Amino acid sequence: MKLQPTIGVLLTCHNRKEKTLKCLEAVYAQQGLNNDFFIEVFLVDDASTDGTATAIQIQFPLVNIIQGDGNLFWNRGMYKAWQTAAITKDFDYYLWLNDDTFLRDNAIKILMTETTEKAIVCGTTQSLENQKATYGGYRKNPDRLIIPNGTFQECDYCNGNCVLIPKKVFDLVGNLDPVFHHAVGDFDYSLRAKKLGIALYVAPAFIGTCESHTELPKWRSPTVSVFTRVKSLYTASSGCYPPQFFVFDKRHNGLLLATIHFFSIHLRAIIPSLWKK
Repeated sequence: MKLQPTIGVLLTCHNRKEKTLKCLEAVYAQQGLNNDFFIEVFLVDDASTDGTATAIQIQFPLVNIIQGDGNLFWNRGMYKAWQTAAITKDFDYYLWLNDDTFLRDNAIKILMTETTEKAIVCGTTQSLENQKATYGGYRKNPDRLIIPNGTFQECDYCNGNCVLIPKKVFDLVGNLDPVFHHAVGDFDYSLRAKKLGIALYVAPAFIGTCESHTELPKWRSPTVSVFTRVKSLYTASSGCYPPQFFVFDKRHNGLLLATIHFFSIHLRAIIPSLWKK
């Protein structure tokens, strides 16, 4: 008789105690937990100062808390969580989860329904305020977010908000690439997997809520000085940190486009009006 699958749930957090606790509450409220599947949570607390780690220890004592130094951000935090989980136990699946993503109580069942052991399945989130899709899987040409339609739809790359990755995929692709500090690590992983012939699907229904980060990055804001914009561009959380984005761009789009984008990013930081609205 086949044993129920085990899932290593991976998170990283920094000073979002209430959101992190709400996220974990939804994880442990999943339908089928401890009957249809088992989970173990690995959470990197990246030097939070708001009491996140203590609150988790009290409310969710089964969570494995891994301490960061405050400079890991999303990608390197998730890398550390995954590395720890893989060493700890031979899980059947790994679930990436953002701590500001709040799962529906049937989310894991939606992700696992009819999935193969060799495919990545990403969940799509929606805004609680307007019900619009916010994060999930994308299709190239034209570049657009795929809306769940009741079936598994193949996509080209995905956000890392909620992604189920089978062990066989992990064994082939490996971990996230720690060369990336904060952004594009999720895009890079899904694109690397696709190049290796691994299918990437969008789950058939919305799996939860996550609000879109719509605030204009400081490096693109005309309301601050040129010096401040360029300085902001060269921070880990800018989303387009030039040296790391160049690695991503060259890997997936070629040297010529990577070089063009490297210079255009700086130009757009200097003259924000060039950025297309």
